[in-house]
Amino acid sequence: MLTPLRKTFLVLNAWLAAPPIRAGGGPLLSTPLAGSILLLRTIGRKSGLVREAPLGYTVIDGRVVVVTGYGRGAHWFLKAQADRRVEVLLPGALIAGEAVEITQPDQARAAFRALIQSMGVVARLTLGDIRAKSDAEVDRLVSAFPILAITPTAVRPGPFDPGGVGTRINTALWAALAAATLAAAASRRRNR
Repeated sequence: MLTPLRKTFLVLNAWLAAPPIRAGGGPLLSTPLAGSILLLRTIGRKSGLVREAPLGYTVIDGRVVVVTGYGRGAHWFLKAQADRRVEVLLPGALIAGEAVEITQPDQARAAFRALIQSMGVVARLTLGDIRAKSDAEVDRLVSAFPILAITPTAVRPGPFDPGGVGTRINTALWAALAAATLAAAASRRRNR
């Protein structure tokens, strides 16, 4: 049974976070307040359908690293464990990769600290200053909130690559900017 807070996050992610990321708006969502957000695509364990989860992330040693905010029961985590082949839509790229849980204590601890630092104010408000926590405290957190490292296996065309939706959005924005600039110049000429 999902808690009301978790249900709320699922709805917000599906309707508010995933669509702009999917459309190439990931860079607009990445702020010091919210952290950096990606869209993880996994394959449903029963349905076989592609499922998406917006997640905070960081990049460590060429791998994309994410943490399960709801522990081992997080749907996306279970799907990635069942089928390690995933896609990651980053703010500037779409990659295919293989997801593997980080279990080596030193690596997991370092990854957890880096993730929490990169995930903005909400993570720091929830967990406090991760830099001040002892290794034992971080180890307890890692055991409750496992970490996946996604090793890229291929680069795929993303929203800002040729033909992607991001290029059409940019074209529309540039056209609107040009029209506004021309309208402002025409207005100044009329007022002289």
